[in-house]
Amino acid sequence: MTNQDKSKIKPKEKVKIPVVGIGSSAGGLEALGKMFSNMPINTGLAFVLIQHLDPSHKSSMVELLSRYTKMEVLEIQDGMGVQPNKLYVTPPNKSVGLINGELRLAVPKEPHGLRRPIDFFLQSLADDLEEYSIGIILSGFGTDGTMGIRAIKSMNGMVMAQDPNSAVSGSMPQSAIDTDLVDYIATPEKLPENLISYVKRISKKPPKKIIGKDEETITSLQKILILIRNRTGHDFSLYKESTINRRIARRMNVHQIDKVPNYLQYIQKHPKEIHTLFKELLINVTSFFRDPEAFKSFKDNLISEVLEKKSDGERVRIWVPGCSTGEEVYSICIILQEYMDKEGKNFEIQVFGTDIDEDAINIARTAIYPSTIVSEVSEERLTRFFIKKGDSYKVKKNIREMAIFAPHDVLINPPFSKLDIISCRNVLIYMNKDAQRKILSAFTYAIKPNGILFLGPSESISDFVESFNALNNKWKIFKSKKTNEEPARDFVQFPYARLPQEHLNAEDFEIIGETGRDIAKNVQKLLIEKYAPATAIINKDGKIVFIHGRVGKYLEFAEGVPNLSIFDMTREGIKFELNSAINEAILKNKDVTYRNLEVKTNGEYQPIDLIVKSIDQPKYMEGFLMVTFKDIEPSEDVKEQIPKSAPKKEKRIRELEEELRITKERLHTTIEELETSNEELKSANEELQSMNEELQSTNEELETSKEELQSLNEELLTVNTELQNKVDQLSEVNDDMNNLLNSIEVPTIFVDKSIKIKRYTKETTKLINLIPSDVGRPLKDIVSNVEYDDMISDIKEVMDRVIYKEKEVHTKGGTWYLVRIIPYKTTENIIDGAVITFTDITGQRELSKLSNQLNYVIGIVDTVREPLIVLDEELKIISANKSFYDKFEVEEKETAGKLLYNLGDNQWDIPKLRDLLDKVINTNQKFENFQVEHDFPKIGYKKMLLNARKIPGKQIGQKILDKGLILLAIEEITDKK
Repeated sequence: MTNQDKSKIKPKEKVKIPVVGIGSSAGGLEALGKMFSNMPINTGLAFVLIQHLDPSHKSSMVELLSRYTKMEVLEIQDGMGVQPNKLYVTPPNKSVGLINGELRLAVPKEPHGLRRPIDFFLQSLADDLEEYSIGIILSGFGTDGTMGIRAIKSMNGMVMAQDPNSAVSGSMPQSAIDTDLVDYIATPEKLPENLISYVKRISKKPPKKIIGKDEETITSLQKILILIRNRTGHDFSLYKESTINRRIARRMNVHQIDKVPNYLQYIQKHPKEIHTLFKELLINVTSFFRDPEAFKSFKDNLISEVLEKKSDGERVRIWVPGCSTGEEVYSICIILQEYMDKEGKNFEIQVFGTDIDEDAINIARTAIYPSTIVSEVSEERLTRFFIKKGDSYKVKKNIREMAIFAPHDVLINPPFSKLDIISCRNVLIYMNKDAQRKILSAFTYAIKPNGILFLGPSESISDFVESFNALNNKWKIFKSKKTNEEPARDFVQFPYARLPQEHLNAEDFEIIGETGRDIAKNVQKLLIEKYAPATAIINKDGKIVFIHGRVGKYLEFAEGVPNLSIFDMTREGIKFELNSAINEAILKNKDVTYRNLEVKTNGEYQPIDLIVKSIDQPKYMEGFLMVTFKDIEPSEDVKEQIPKSAPKKEKRIRELEEELRITKERLHTTIEELETSNEELKSANEELQSMNEELQSTNEELETSKEELQSLNEELLTVNTELQNKVDQLSEVNDDMNNLLNSIEVPTIFVDKSIKIKRYTKETTKLINLIPSDVGRPLKDIVSNVEYDDMISDIKEVMDRVIYKEKEVHTKGGTWYLVRIIPYKTTENIIDGAVITFTDITGQRELSKLSNQLNYVIGIVDTVREPLIVLDEELKIISANKSFYDKFEVEEKETAGKLLYNLGDNQWDIPKLRDLLDKVINTNQKFENFQVEHDFPKIGYKKMLLNARKIPGKQIGQKILDKGLILLAIEEITDKK
């Protein structure tokens, strides 16, 4: 291979290892044991366990979890890289984060009891690994982990939770489940099976392989998006194809579905999955002061281009579409407050935060955020703009009152108007080109001349470069070029809201193909658009839910939140009649028509007929009203001028006009009085709300105290569980030691550094008068049967010099023992006492004596000139003296160990001799001068006298060392000549 070829080879990308973040608290050890007992060791995953731990207590989780898994279990150290098939455990009093595949430790800033270590780690896990991040929430108190799983889901990761019914404490898993973001809910024993199945599928079936380009797949995707639109009212067809495909593929992996048509069938059979997929498609990624450099540049331009040009008391209007949970809205409010405090100005601030995710909007309205925001907000701003509430931070009232939050879809709902600033960051990147153009068109319409548009770093104004000047290209901050304060109404297409079809039967749903039905529906659509008058569909509260045609001549958007109330939007000339018609139509349930009304449009009056009808069909639209605005031509009578020759008529006309003017004024006064009454009611309501806020504040304080106690209780439960496991282990070890010491039957005493008794075996009581109550008493105070005066001093010497001693001592009864004294060492190699053992050596000493005596006897026997044989009770020859071997010319190997009767050619097998020897054995009788005659092969004929007697055995204590021996003496008879 040439160097040129080598240069073309691209280096391999670093393969990301899926990391599983596990959060647990009270009762978590039991769940962890069950989960890891069923977890294979070769999953290819790295596991990181985050627990609520007592910061001052040394954790033994590594040792405890090692009993449930063969994976290597490690306590996390700073900078440790994650590796597959290993379990990492958080140390006490540390926050754990993941950065570039390495685990990082930090000392928590929050006080003890108010920390959320699980949220902290899961958020860092999501930021670092994105779709390779996995979160599991197990048993525990509180809500720690809920914000973390939101971060994981926003990065397309996967989330699991323990079934709350199987948990010791179900608060944490239930809080996670309530977000509707959990993919798998199961008992701890079943979680590994679901986890492994999911990981295998995402490794083999990435989105590109699951979402194909064939016609059937594309059609099924369109049907899925229409089902979502009909159910929720939100259209995702304008989102980028890659974003939609990736999230649908992830849901398919969760349900083990290979093909998009099959997933469509699953949705049709399980309508609840539509809501889950809708939540999956929402992208909630935000934080306080996200991209600090971008925010600094935005702050500088906000001040120089907008705030410095405003006079004290002027209004500042800001819109943040796609605000998610509100962090960016409050970040802007904080910047505004800082500027006002510094310059001494006081603006009327309105910051509108909108999003299609109502759950996120509700979080933004509460203005309460977890303690993890300390990594995003400086300590000075935390103190100045937030109130500590338990383990959370609440935005202060002056900042909260600047913000207004509302559900709003920037694609289908009307935009705000007369805005000084629009901050829409990282929303356009998820939209296709058509959607981007539509949104930017709305922004161009809504922003004031010289207003600021703040986009995300990966977004651009594309086709609208002529409408904006760039203030900062890097951070995408633009300034509007508009010069006309009041832009044309038809500059942007009037958006309309879709009516969610909650009663849609998903099983009967179908996409219309190229059939005759298409032609008919298209013709109907064209006829309606061309000939049907402008119409608005409203509910009983007057909120517009659908608009057909151009209604700009009759309705006008008011400033503030676009609440779509038709009463607030009605133009001059038909306000009273519209209110009256709607009320009459609701009360009497009939059609109401007002003819020849004049509505003021662009300084001129347009005559119209106003028609309000109740809607009865279809059933799901019962209660809705249809408001129709029908233009008419002025009547000929109105066009004709009044003749001059009719002064009476003219006078009467003037009187009627004056009467009409007075009536209108009275009506106007009545309306004002009614509005005043409403304002008073609002004030009273605000007072009640204020009282309610105070009560809620008190309740929050109680809740905070409760959560702190719960958090501390969790840690105590965790410590107690660990200690209980330690106690069980120590009890087991203690039982093993007791059984071991008792089984060896060796008297043993354990003493501490003060030579006080710690433990002893039951055999020791035979030597030293010990009873159970003597534990803890000095050894020197106990009466001993052992004659060992120097024992205490020897024990001290052993401990001081770290040596061991051995000494032979005896009891008062004469039993000898070998005393061995050794130091007692702890696992830390510290001398903490001594161990004294007593080994019975009486038998050894007696054997030694016998051995000496035997050697002495053997020496004597060998000097005897007469043959001697020593037999055992089985009449086997144990030994013979030298004279025997010489007389009978035999060797020791031919004799020792042989039966007496089998020697030679059985010449000693004499019945009479047998009887005599039996008597010697059984009755201890002896015999003398028993004559034997025999012709021996080697030495010839011999005549002998035999003498035999028994040598008794030796008993030492309860043991018999020798049962007894028989001494047989042989005397040769010589014939005298």
